[in-house]
Amino acid sequence: MVIDTGQESPWCTTELMAPMTAAAARAGAAEAPPVVLIERADVLVLRVGDVVVKAHPVETDATALLSRLRLASAPLWRDILLPPLPIGDALLTCHAGRTITAWPYGEPVDPDDPDAAPWEPAAALLARLHALPVPAHSLPEAGGPARVRRAMRRLGAASDVANRAAAAVVCRAFATLPESGATARTLVHGDFHLGQLVREPRGEADPWRLIDIDDLGVGDPAWDLARPAALFAAGILEPVTWLRFLGAYRTAGGVAVPRGADEWTALDIPARAVAVQAAALAVVAAGRDGRELDDLDTALVDACQRIAMASDLS
Repeated sequence: MVIDTGQESPWCTTELMAPMTAAAARAGAAEAPPVVLIERADVLVLRVGDVVVKAHPVETDATALLSRLRLASAPLWRDILLPPLPIGDALLTCHAGRTITAWPYGEPVDPDDPDAAPWEPAAALLARLHALPVPAHSLPEAGGPARVRRAMRRLGAASDVANRAAAAVVCRAFATLPESGATARTLVHGDFHLGQLVREPRGEADPWRLIDIDDLGVGDPAWDLARPAALFAAGILEPVTWLRFLGAYRTAGGVAVPRGADEWTALDIPARAVAVQAAALAVVAAGRDGRELDDLDTALVDACQRIAMASDLS
């Protein structure tokens, strides 16, 4: 649901367990022991029976999040976004500066069965999201570009980065990135990857739903395709898988890369930016864990090297 930010959590899980369990009960959870699903940086996600509760990052703008929750609750979006559960008579609650939300539990994508990964349903969901009308009420900017800047700040602030050469490569690649000029302004998920999909628990014909709306907003829809595009360009995502995803998006009428157009005209800058973001977080995580870069980390840093070299030659 979230990306490891490379930061140590200033919060202890035990401090949040009781208020989050209480929020789950107010959202309709049956009595059950809480199970930690995610504990990364300053994000904590628990499952209590069939309810999932999330303690959002400390810096979360509760007003912006509430506008996103209201959108996800509206009937028009319910077959695309997993709707939140009310916590009592509200869509969120707060405890000691932490914003807490509740959601129905949905079955996530199985990371151990890559052949069954729902690339086509994911692409269709994104295409449908991008086609929906932008709501009249205020909605924040989609969070994709801001996530890249946050990743670079974390890389710059990390004191335990062991591979300084890799960090320098990432910084050089980041310096080459131009401002992304949006060719369209649509609803954008803002942080799409397969971990942001779950099966709708009610057993519907098209069961997949998008989750984690922390970066949902108005922006360039190409950013929602940027991570698969970046992984393909880095040699991490198989070409046949990328073509399945891209083809399904186009078949569903996706506006970011319509049929007959060169996809890289729209995807090049967002894909490069997301590759830099992923490489920055990989370098930070390796240093924090006291390990060498693994093959995936190295592929991302190598992609940054190519980005920097391409800029030098242009």
